[in-house]
Amino acid sequence: MHCWCLQGAAFLPSILVIWSSAGFLFSYIISVLIGHVPPFVPYISDTGTSPPESGVFGFMISVSAMLGAATMYTRYMILERQNLSIDFLPIYFNKISLAIGLFGCIGMGIVATFQEMAVPAVHDAGALITFICGVMYILLQSYISYKSCPTWNTRATCHIRMTVSLIAFIAVVPMIVCSILTGTTKLYWKPSDEGYPYHLTSAICEWTVAFGFNMYFLTFIRDFQGVSIQISTEIHEDF
Repeated sequence: MHCWCLQGAAFLPSILVIWSSAGFLFSYIISVLIGHVPPFVPYISDTGTSPPESGVFGFMISVSAMLGAATMYTRYMILERQNLSIDFLPIYFNKISLAIGLFGCIGMGIVATFQEMAVPAVHDAGALITFICGVMYILLQSYISYKSCPTWNTRATCHIRMTVSLIAFIAVVPMIVCSILTGTTKLYWKPSDEGYPYHLTSAICEWTVAFGFNMYFLTFIRDFQGVSIQISTEIHEDF
């Protein structure tokens, strides 16, 4: 009996969600146990700044970025084929959505490669790209889902996707604003520190958006179950 999350191409979003969630949690657990960050809602990047957790964080987030790109491209191809049978979407709209999503994956790669304390400007730029492009991507995908309903999606799935997208959109704004208002970059925050309320608000919103992305990709599993990925090779003979 086949596992429902591994049917067809469903393994892509399934592995993406499991792997990225594990990456966040493993680096969090290691950094808290060692004492590098406080246990109560640190920034995600703070949990992957100091060794040894920085190696775990960098490796797992890099793989997550590649899995994300593969999932988004597969989603793009699925929508392209669906649109051929029932014209529900302008061609450029699907391409724009893919491009924005891939930019977000590049941002993830930047976050994984450039540590927060070592190169803060580059790291923060990568994080900004990741979250803004990620939120834009899931909002666009939610709109596409409504356009393809009820032929390719149920109304319930559309509502779930839009709800997650709106929560992420609402959370990303205070995440960025409060991060700027914090005014300083450090790993170990205490409630008595100046700017702590801003830090706490920003960190809570960051975790909300990050796991919002994971929840959103879970909704792709059903769409991917009926899709198979094939690799074809051609032998060219030189005469």
